[in-house]
Amino acid sequence: MANKQVFPTKGNLIATKKSNDLAHMGYELMDRKRNILTREMMSLMDDVKLLRDKITITYQKAYYALQQANMSLGVISDLVEAVPVDTGIHISYRSVMGVEYKLTYGLDHANSKLDYAYRCFYKVKEMTVILAEVENSVYRLANAIRKAQKRANALKNIVIPDFEHNIKFITDALEEKEREEFSRQKVIKATKDRRKAEESATQCHQLKVS
Repeated sequence: MANKQVFPTKGNLIATKKSNDLAHMGYELMDRKRNILTREMMSLMDDVKLLRDKITITYQKAYYALQQANMSLGVISDLVEAVPVDTGIHISYRSVMGVEYKLTYGLDHANSKLDYAYRCFYKVKEMTVILAEVENSVYRLANAIRKAQKRANALKNIVIPDFEHNIKFITDALEEKEREEFSRQKVIKATKDRRKAEESATQCHQLKVS
């Protein structure tokens, strides 16, 4: 990326140094934000692993319970068809021994094994919702980390090097200008001294002649 040309003045040097300091501060903040987000995401990843393991175990229990219900009641497809497809997560609950669930089939055609299977599958659904929430949080954190990384890289690899290049350019130009000015002043002083010496010599010669 080509550096933007700047005029080598003291005002521009002060302004560029100030911008460079802000860019360094911005990079440190982005880097810190990225690290914090990464730690949070890694913590959630651990939660995701635990939830997936629990869901796997709960699924196994639910399918085993369904097997037992089938064995005790025969094929329960008619009862299963009585359970409506749930397309949302807003549900009215009934609490039984601290377990909240909603019965949608007649109790007279069921037994405790079917109730247990129903509760197991309901638990699977609840855990799946929680897992979806956590995974969505991980996804959003990952996007935020990518953005923070992109901004940090831009500051570190583009913005800050540009500022530092301009600072060096302005500093070198000002120093060169000072050296030229110093040399010019030396020449002026040497010229003045030579003229004074010549004038003094002329005056002395005139005094001798007179």
